[in-house]
Amino acid sequence: MPPHTMNVTHRLVPTPAGRTHLVEQGTGPLVLLVHGFPESWYSWRHQLPELAAAGYRAVAIDVRGYGRSSAPADPAAYRMRALVEDNVAVVRALGERSAVIVGHDWGSAIAADSALLEPDVFRAVGLLSVPYAPHGGPRPSEVFAEMGGDEFYVSYFQEPGRAEAEIEPDVRGWLAGIYAALSADTMPPADAPDPHFVGAGGTLRERFPGELPGWLGQDDLDVYAGEFERTGMTPALNRYRNMDRDWADLAAFDGAPVRQPALFAGGGLDASTTWLSDAVAAYPTTLPGLLSSRILEDCGHWIQQERPAEINELLIDWLAALPS
Repeated sequence: MPPHTMNVTHRLVPTPAGRTHLVEQGTGPLVLLVHGFPESWYSWRHQLPELAAAGYRAVAIDVRGYGRSSAPADPAAYRMRALVEDNVAVVRALGERSAVIVGHDWGSAIAADSALLEPDVFRAVGLLSVPYAPHGGPRPSEVFAEMGGDEFYVSYFQEPGRAEAEIEPDVRGWLAGIYAALSADTMPPADAPDPHFVGAGGTLRERFPGELPGWLGQDDLDVYAGEFERTGMTPALNRYRNMDRDWADLAAFDGAPVRQPALFAGGGLDASTTWLSDAVAAYPTTLPGLLSSRILEDCGHWIQQERPAEINELLIDWLAALPS
């Protein structure tokens, strides 16, 4: 579903980032959709028309540093507080007082923190793939330093330029590989080297499979690759490079639950969900407003693209159940 085939409106609105690019469809209560890494507004292409048809104003943004949104040069500009401020500014620029926010991957964390920091603006929160876990605990860099064995990808992404040197010579091929590595139909078998880790002197790419997952057409890959070939990877990777800043910035919220009406959906084969199963189990305390929770069996990480019909149904049913 290339962008030119979609009945959507593209807009640039002023935000603290400079500008935020968004794509909107439909009228009604505002639903703000926030993507993760390495994606763009386009990862919501299956949700925009269905939410619009159900009576909602569906708006998918390019997070700062992605696509046509501004990409500040300062790595610290990608701290969580700044991304929350962008989301508030988008709501205001659209002439709205409040919104439901839904995020996937890093977007899930951004959505949860938007609800946590700005409860008067974000009246409900949907989380896809990455569960909510309250702030607190050890400094992230200390956790990375204590991990033995192969290097975790989040640690690998910390050093400026290191991951870029792997990805940027062949952005399209690298994206195809990471999408395949975390998709249910193409992920490596359990006894293969884990694509979330890097061996000594190695790369992530060498652990990626060679085929495309069923949900990803060549035209879809062209859209993603074209954006990152134009912007480079550094702005997107800077989100990972702010985890210690976020740990300090948000210390006042350590242990805080998100109390708004909530939804969670994860893939049964997605490490982002399964590794954080304790966080899901803690939802009665940490996400007390949870109205809908689902684990989609035989589903990987790219949940709203792998299983769009099921995610659309979950979202629309949940939205209909929210207090007005």
